[in-house]
Amino acid sequence: MDRKKFIKATGLGLGVTLIAPQILSGKSQKDLSVENKNDPKIIKDDEGETINVIGDIQTHKILGSETGNQIMEWVDNVEPGAGIPPHVHTKEDEIFRVIKGEVEIMVDGKTNILKAGDLAFAPKNVPHAWKVVGTEKAKMITSAFPAGIEVMFHELSQLPPGPPDLVKVGEICGRYGISFV
Repeated sequence: MDRKKFIKATGLGLGVTLIAPQILSGKSQKDLSVENKNDPKIIKDDEGETINVIGDIQTHKILGSETGNQIMEWVDNVEPGAGIPPHVHTKEDEIFRVIKGEVEIMVDGKTNILKAGDLAFAPKNVPHAWKVVGTEKAKMITSAFPAGIEVMFHELSQLPPGPPDLVKVGEICGRYGISFV
């Protein structure tokens, strides 16, 4: 067996690929784990910053600044009829978990009604939308990874009250890699 085939077959090449950058940088595995450490956090149901993002009442629970920009999570607490029209993210994946009420969700052209305990995954570059259906408010935990979308939400929450200026909304969302379809 030649050398390249041996390294490939035994996985030694992978080990060298993973370890060599650490050795060259002079950092041990312990040093790297300290750099990537995120502080533990407990967030109670009534805690977090609540903002109104064009009718989507969001309570931001954990931000990218607290997770090394790995994930951002918020709770949507919205009235029947509220929702987000079909759109596509180019930067983040999203997971939607319904806690209370009913949410009609469309992912990649397939529509389902989610109830308490149900979830949906909307990968980046896949069209998706959601709308609260039924007669009661819905509570939904939404996760976006990687984080960063919270900056856009804050910008959208600063728009004047009343019917949204869809051109302005589209411009803001576009800067964050989101387009409406």
